Amino acid sequence: MDYVRSLEELPLFPLNTVLFPFASIQLHVFEERYQEMVRECIRREQPFGVVLIRSGFEVGDVADPYMVGTAVRIKEVHNYDDGRMDIYVQGERRFRIRQLDDREPYLVGLVETVEEEPLSDPVRAAELLSQAREEFELLVQRLFERQEFGVQVVFPPDPVALSFTIANLLSMENINKQLLLETTDTIERFEALLPILRTHIMDADQPNYYRIGSQELREWISPN
Repeated sequence: MDYVRSLEELPLFPLNTVLFPFASIQLHVFEERYQEMVRECIRREQPFGVVLIRSGFEVGDVADPYMVGTAVRIKEVHNYDDGRMDIYVQGERRFRIRQLDDREPYLVGLVETVEEEPLSDPVRAAELLSQAREEFELLVQRLFERQEFGVQVVFPPDPVALSFTIANLLSMENINKQLLLETTDTIERFEALLPILRTHIMDADQPNYYRIGSQELREWISPN
């Protein structure tokens, strides 16, 4: 009972997407139950959780979510006359659902924070970080060569933030993103990211390839 009392109560927004910590997304909220959830979060100045749908749908009946998601903070809200709203949210931290509560029109989870493990091998971590920075900068330069201007990539200094930022900007299946989200070892996450990053670099040489645009990169690149 004491353990349950220690858990955080977090409203949940199941989506067909994975949002990583430090990443942002704009959501169009048109269902009344989620409009109510957003208004309540704003009133209480509390976050809500974005979780990938395991089974079910975004609209209609309550979907079955994966148990690890990202708590997000509402940064901007645009309200429409008919009750719909556009909200801009920022990912803050990961959580793990320990219990689900469906008494509200929307899902509520009793959750605990997912903590990143301490670096077990700082030398290996530094090597992987260096490779990731070099190769992601190469990918960005390749993609923007066609626009005939150079860019400078500004990397997050924190290794965990860097891993999630790169993961957020790479194209991959949701299940692979979910696995990265659930990984608590920074080295393991970079080891999984680097082969995907290298595939993107090879694909960037193809004439029709353009998966990452300036809109997605606007927060951490600057034109030269």
